[in-house]
Amino acid sequence: MSAALIFHQGAEGNAVRPHRCSYALLLLCATTAIALHGQTFTTLHSFDGTDGKVPEAGLVQATNGNLYGTAGSGGANGDGTIFKITPSGTLTMIYSFCQPPNRCTDGAYPFAGLIQATDGDFYGTTAEGGANGHGTVFKISPSGTLATLHSFCSENGCADGQYPDAVLVQAVDGDFYGTTYSGGANGFGTVFKINPSGALTTLHSFCSESGCTDGQYPDVGLVQAIDGNLYGITYAGGASGDGTVFKMTPSGKLTTLHSFDSTDGQYPLAGLVQATDGSFYGTTDEGGAAGFGTVFKITASGTLTTLHSFDSTDGAEPSGALVQAADGSFYGTTAYGGASNFGTAFKITASGTLATLHSFGSGEGIVPYTGLIQDTNGTFYGTTVRGGADNHGTLFSLSVGLGPFVETQTTSGNVGAAVEILGTDLTGATSVSFNGTAATFTVVSRSLITTTVPAGATTGKVQVVTQRGMLSSNMNFRVTP
Repeated sequence: MSAALIFHQGAEGNAVRPHRCSYALLLLCATTAIALHGQTFTTLHSFDGTDGKVPEAGLVQATNGNLYGTAGSGGANGDGTIFKITPSGTLTMIYSFCQPPNRCTDGAYPFAGLIQATDGDFYGTTAEGGANGHGTVFKISPSGTLATLHSFCSENGCADGQYPDAVLVQAVDGDFYGTTYSGGANGFGTVFKINPSGALTTLHSFCSESGCTDGQYPDVGLVQAIDGNLYGITYAGGASGDGTVFKMTPSGKLTTLHSFDSTDGQYPLAGLVQATDGSFYGTTDEGGAAGFGTVFKITASGTLTTLHSFDSTDGAEPSGALVQAADGSFYGTTAYGGASNFGTAFKITASGTLATLHSFGSGEGIVPYTGLIQDTNGTFYGTTVRGGADNHGTLFSLSVGLGPFVETQTTSGNVGAAVEILGTDLTGATSVSFNGTAATFTVVSRSLITTTVPAGATTGKVQVVTQRGMLSSNMNFRVTP
């Protein structure tokens, strides 16, 4: 199965981002995939265009307890929005791109999600707009004050990259790392770093090797692993042209760990997640045994294992990243397939046992293009790019009975480093510990505790004792030298 390659058309008619939208799947006969019982699915919000359209990026939980996200188009000027939504579903639009009078110098089409940095502001990218029309990096305060940090294509031949449409990651050095889909020295995309004041450095230009064996078109964000290196995906290129997994040092030395060959997956469109076992887990949009995409595991040294090949009945085209939940399993979505051919939400264990949790239907939102996040209340949240009351996409929640947990705002730091701990009901907390080592802390609000990494702490779970019991972090906190 090979889907037609679809591109967004931006303000200047430029091809911005690949989408493998197999609309033929929508014409397939009804399948027999059956969702597990006991799941509670709720449509929280239907976009109407004025507050955004096509929300294809994931959400992020902020220190104030709300969720923040982007819509790729719509809003006051039609070029995308930034919004916040409470866990119960009250949405507030906080910014519309392409603000007058200098149209779109602030950016357009924010296809990527946001991250909340250690300074409390959110950072993100727009795929177009900016001073040169080829995308931006921006920061925005929780109240909606936006500043453009960099406009791409500022160098001859767009050597600094163009069309950034992937989420950023803030590394332990405090800088942000990201990718551009195209541009760079060879025109096939870049990896860059940018500091909070906007100074940008291009670390790697793809297709720098014969045959583009280092990859082409890095369409997703990076993850900083416990070894300090950055790991990522390219959509195409590699030995077979079907995409790659790579490792990069913070200084820019790139190593290709794996080249997909369609049998083990093809055209990955989602970033990696490093699990508590140290391995990385991800998805490919196509390929695998039936051609409808895969879930895979890959070690830091590059050994890849295909955990599951989708066959359309259990989903097709998993284009969103996985999340490892507090129960140790991985949760994600497929854009198509399932009982109604409009996409699924699924759970998969580290050994590859998959269960369909929900099949999307036209009345509740369809085509969940991005993955899920797990709020510290235990519930999953996500977006669909179509469907809802006005067919402009939706925001939804999915509860599978998992309990609350805590999440550290940064996942690593040395002794003495400041750490923020997110939770749902932290009022009255009596202790905080890092892998068993007690830490001093301050309860800032119901959803936030501030602390520092204590002397003697080692890598492991962060635990908070509250009036309702002990809460553990969903991921290990890495104590760095």
